[in-house]
Amino acid sequence: MKNFGIQNLLKTTCCFLFWLNLASNQLLAQDSVAGKNKNDGYLFVYFTGNDKKEEAIHYAISKNGYSFNALNNDEPVISSEKISSTGGVRDPHILRGADGKTFYMVVTDMVSAKGWDSNRAMVLLKSTDLINWSSSIINIQKRFPGNENLLRVWAPQTIYDNVKQKYMVYWSMKHGKDPDKIYYAYANADFTDLETEPEQLFFSPTNGSCIDGDIIYHNGKYNLFFKTEGNGNGIKKAVSDKLTEGYVLQDKYLQQTTEAVEGAGVFKLNNSSDYILMYDVYMKGKYQFTRSKDLENFQVVDQAVSMDFHPRHGTVLPINQLEMKSLVSKWYTVESVLKSPQSKYIKKNNIVLDSAAKKLFLPVDYETDLKDFDPEFPSFSGVSIMPNGKSDFSKGPKKISVSIAGKPAKTYEVNSGINNNPVLKGYYADPEILYANKTKKYYLYPTSDGFTGWSGTYFKTFSSTDLVNWKDEGVVLDLVKDVSWGKRNAWAPTIAEKIINGKYKYFYYFTSAQKIGVAFSDNPAGPFKDSGKALIDKKPLGIKGGQEIDPDVFTDPKTGKSYLYWGNSYMAVAALNQDMVSIDTNSIKVITINKDFREGTEVFYRNGKYYFLWSEDDTRSENYRVRYGYSDSPTGKISIPENNLILAKDTQNGIYGTGHNSVIQIPGKDEWYIVYHRFTLPEGITMGSAAGYNREVCIDKLEFNKDGSIKKVTPTLTGIKPVK
Repeated sequence: MKNFGIQNLLKTTCCFLFWLNLASNQLLAQDSVAGKNKNDGYLFVYFTGNDKKEEAIHYAISKNGYSFNALNNDEPVISSEKISSTGGVRDPHILRGADGKTFYMVVTDMVSAKGWDSNRAMVLLKSTDLINWSSSIINIQKRFPGNENLLRVWAPQTIYDNVKQKYMVYWSMKHGKDPDKIYYAYANADFTDLETEPEQLFFSPTNGSCIDGDIIYHNGKYNLFFKTEGNGNGIKKAVSDKLTEGYVLQDKYLQQTTEAVEGAGVFKLNNSSDYILMYDVYMKGKYQFTRSKDLENFQVVDQAVSMDFHPRHGTVLPINQLEMKSLVSKWYTVESVLKSPQSKYIKKNNIVLDSAAKKLFLPVDYETDLKDFDPEFPSFSGVSIMPNGKSDFSKGPKKISVSIAGKPAKTYEVNSGINNNPVLKGYYADPEILYANKTKKYYLYPTSDGFTGWSGTYFKTFSSTDLVNWKDEGVVLDLVKDVSWGKRNAWAPTIAEKIINGKYKYFYYFTSAQKIGVAFSDNPAGPFKDSGKALIDKKPLGIKGGQEIDPDVFTDPKTGKSYLYWGNSYMAVAALNQDMVSIDTNSIKVITINKDFREGTEVFYRNGKYYFLWSEDDTRSENYRVRYGYSDSPTGKISIPENNLILAKDTQNGIYGTGHNSVIQIPGKDEWYIVYHRFTLPEGITMGSAAGYNREVCIDKLEFNKDGSIKKVTPTLTGIKPVK
């Protein structure tokens, strides 16, 4: 009896353990699937510009919601020609369906070249894998009666109505002379058509236009973010308890910038209760990201954001690990991985990738520890990097292998080195440099570059104690906010330090709207206050062509008198009055150079000679370069040496468009440096005329022969070592 009982107990125990193990394995499998279905990253869907080829759907991905990398080399992932009636689409909005696995996208069916009042349609798209999409064109004017005077259909979006259990599409429309208003309708079950008549969802009580609506459900409320135009411009929101009615305007602007914005998009961060409100700063070619816990208060987080592309109005969708892997497998490449390291020490604009030779060079900041350096390559699901993490680059290149979604790996020779040129990260040009006796620091005052057609509207400054390590001191003058007489084209500043009544004063001369103004401050890092009017707003007597741009200020060390120089296609000079904010109009003089003079005058004094430097050719040309002459007077006549070319391109090192310079002397020493801009490297030479507004600031040594003539400068990648 006892043996029989023990046998039964053993059988029962074994059976229990078997089922326990089976259940455990099932739970582990479920956990594994759940882990793969858990949101693991983000998909950014956007378009890129106003050319027809740019009006298309693009994808980018991110692990953290801040650092995004373009898929498909930033080329469209869906053909606009195949899905639209106009040949172009804009403003893509993407939504995960209520079932968790179906995706819905809506886009504006529009080509901007045909005019802003030219489109009547939107496109509805549906997918189960984010890769293959079915689509339908909905022409509102043709589909629904009563829209004979409809002018435009803009920026559709989709939300699931839990009450009706249907997908609601909402968008802005403009009829005749009425302002844009936001409408809504319900899509059919297949998401191929709108099955209800469009109804008005929201309009501005101030009678301004309402466009680019984005509805987020939060804490029992529907938050409708939108852009208002015509009666104040910016991002506002209205709130309601119900999806389709009752929206009450919260009449305050939510954008955290003074720049023009549109295309507000809100998404929730994975593993967080916080939200990101982002919007397209469309006049500046960039996005701004803000973070919020309550959708009421927003803090700018731009310092954490990076993108290797330039998006226009789009939306972000959280995605899971399997979806990320699928997108990576379809549209990501080894080269995309290698071009997208995230280390803050890397000068990302200057990465050089040679896919034919399988080589990669990563330029890094001064004092980067190359013995223990991690480039921080993106590690999306489906990307394998060997070795990954920190390596010793101090002794030469490393072999790094990268594979995408199990495909054969590619091995690159990866090298890293310290390149002190450019000295500023990002796009800047026309640099002026000053040593401030008040602070014992150097200051750079450049044009803020990277804006299409030189359309920047603000100036920044940077400080340094050694000419190598530079601190961003922020915006010192904003034309839109600070200058009443000129709101555009912030170009080519210059600065003077003066002691007035025993105190240091700083006078900042700048170009705005092809006129020259002056602002002043007690500190070299500003902020500066504009004088209230243009200092130079017309051409000198006898001059018919050119522009009133590119000021340069020079104080004669022999007399203490200050002079202002300016001009494009001519060089003019005038004595500044003692107040430094006005000129002696009787002293205006045009200095004769030669037919090759273009712009960018720079004057300095050394060993009894007044040196005049200038740029010739066009800043969009790879042959933009610097020449010089000298004089016995700060107002000329200028003698031009036979071999007076001192700075030009270096094709061997890929350096082009070297020009518009300033010069700095190390205090107390006969040690000189030239500060100039070049095309962004390595992409500039491939950008055509756009290279002329995507420039970088560099510093190299300036040396003299015994007779005082200037030695030709060799523009370098490595730059200079810190000065003492």
